[in-house]
Amino acid sequence: MLYWLLYLKLFHYFPPFRIFRYLTFRTAFASLTALFTGLIVGPLVINRLREFQISQYIREEGPKAHQKKAGTPTMGGLLIVISIVVPTLLWADLSNRFVWIAVFATCAFGAIGFADDYTKVVNRRNLGLTAKAKLGLQVLASILVAVALIAMQNVGIYSTRLQVPFFKQFQPDLVVDRLLQHPGLWPLAFLPFVGFVVIVLVGSSNAVNLTDGLDGLAIGCTVISAGALAVLTYVSGHATFSTYLELQRMPQVGELTIFCGAMVGASIGFLWYNAHPAEVFMGDVGSLALGGAIGTVAVMIKQELLLPFIGGVFVIEALSVILQVGSYKLRKKRIFKMAPIHHHFELLGWSESKIIVRFWIASLVFALFALTTLKLR
Repeated sequence: MLYWLLYLKLFHYFPPFRIFRYLTFRTAFASLTALFTGLIVGPLVINRLREFQISQYIREEGPKAHQKKAGTPTMGGLLIVISIVVPTLLWADLSNRFVWIAVFATCAFGAIGFADDYTKVVNRRNLGLTAKAKLGLQVLASILVAVALIAMQNVGIYSTRLQVPFFKQFQPDLVVDRLLQHPGLWPLAFLPFVGFVVIVLVGSSNAVNLTDGLDGLAIGCTVISAGALAVLTYVSGHATFSTYLELQRMPQVGELTIFCGAMVGASIGFLWYNAHPAEVFMGDVGSLALGGAIGTVAVMIKQELLLPFIGGVFVIEALSVILQVGSYKLRKKRIFKMAPIHHHFELLGWSESKIIVRFWIASLVFALFALTTLKLR
């Protein structure tokens, strides 16, 4: 909105407004806008959540130290979503389709989380939507994102080819070309791509959701992951950098740098209130929205296979749950004292603050490794 007003409309009358054409400038302002939106609006949201008695219910089988957190306002993820979407709409070029897909994914997954959180509040217990309903809605949102990207591929501004880390010449296409030759079978040609997008987005959103178990843990890791995505997004849309790094150059994805910058600012703003001891929890509305946003950006900039490194801690948390459940079902034995794995370390005697900071450090190491792979090709 401001890009349209200050640059496209007023630049000819006031030449200094040309600074708004620069992506780095608008990304910085989007980050600051998101940060101050979170800091200023935060107390209002927290007080309103308290007024409506929207508080967290702690599961009884968890670490006993968590019982004292019962009653802490939840659904603070509404603040995160607002702090991402509003600055993006203010500073991004709204004619860019990638921006709208990112905003849609954030709001769609956030809405699913909102429904889950609201159900928990109404039922006054730590049980929201059924697993099938929650998963079904996530799959539906992911399919809509995939369909939008296929439409963009058909007009030549997106590619369904994968970028494989370390192998610059190996770029498999997830669309089956030979099926496109048969009019009756062409929808089947896109099934591998749609399925892949569903796996990435659903996996990403649930991984962040599982990580959100300690004060500031998930949101701190999100700051790092979103920052890494901002770098990857910028170089993917930059002519010189993308050529030098031998990436698929997609000029329009550069505008997503503003979205990623807003995600960084919004996450830092929320961390101000979510740091231990937390004044508010993000709830599923925040964790699913952030996970959906991270996964969607990774798909759009063709860095899906780097996502396990960009969000390394999220992946480890999700894997710990999968291994724990699988082991118990197959062997009736548990691998960890409790899953997700951050609870395992709690039961080993680590303090909550120590676990959080060490996981942040691990997240930073993973993100830096992901960035180094750009040249190791």
